[in-house]
Amino acid sequence: MTTVATASPDQEFTIEADGKLIATDQLGYLLDPSQWSTIVAEVLAAREDIELGPDHWQMIRFVRDWYEERQAVPEARWLLKAMKQQLGEEKGTRRYLHRLFPHGYGPELCKIAGMTMPRKVMLDV
Repeated sequence: MTTVATASPDQEFTIEADGKLIATDQLGYLLDPSQWSTIVAEVLAAREDIELGPDHWQMIRFVRDWYEERQAVPEARWLLKAMKQQLGEEKGTRRYLHRLFPHGYGPELCKIAGMTMPRKVMLDV
């Protein structure tokens, strides 16, 4: 698996995953969520210094499934509700979510799940 981040003259950034160049914005969010794959997720996670485990993948799948159904990124409150149902009360908390994704739901989980930058993150930048 190769991780390469480059910028072209027009400032389109790319990562390399599975022999393909995939366009990202300057913060590393995919420009086209349909280009996401588990290999892309691994590359994006490595760039964030995150080693993906089963709980990470459960959150990633939830975000991806939500997006597939609604063409929108889920709000954190829906993710937390699903975490409580699927992982139990002790793991259905913001604290646990931040343990998995230390820089936050939008900046890391949505990025690794191949989403475009969530609106909330745009407002914080």
